[in-house]
Amino acid sequence: MTLADLRNQLPDYAKDLKLNLDSVLSESGAPGLDPRQIRVIALACAIAARHEPLRRAVEAFAAEQLSPAEIDGARAAAAIMAMNNVFYRATHLISNPEYGQMRAGLRMNVMMNPGVDKATFELASLAVSAINGCGACLDSHEKVVRQHGLSAQAVHSALKIASVVHAVAVTLEQSEPAAA
Repeated sequence: MTLADLRNQLPDYAKDLKLNLDSVLSESGAPGLDPRQIRVIALACAIAARHEPLRRAVEAFAAEQLSPAEIDGARAAAAIMAMNNVFYRATHLISNPEYGQMRAGLRMNVMMNPGVDKATFELASLAVSAINGCGACLDSHEKVVRQHGLSAQAVHSALKIASVVHAVAVTLEQSEPAAA
């Protein structure tokens, strides 16, 4: 199933999502990002959104321009953020500051060689952190993205991709017939 097929499955009440999906996955709708970055971010977000048909469709879209290493980079961003967002969100939300002072002790070696350039990996990590709701990770990745010379517009575009991909996944999940 393609992205167009999934877009067409969105119910009429989600017409805005149909329009926004096409927009955010294009260079004109995601200013500050190049086509590779758009695809890496979209794939990492589709993985984080946990809707398998959407993940497969976005992966096929990504594969049109990304190498296997870059696709793995998107997967790596989603995987490492699945762990980090839970850990850092929890240590940030617990009112006892002692937890925030402790060493995490979690392996994050993939961040040294993620399969995509560091700025793109950080953008994908930022977008996934938005889906997963981790403010501490959002702050951290936004700072690194900006240190790599990317604009506020690039961050904004990555967040738009995250929001639309996630909304499409939620809406498709809700509109699927319940298993008997």
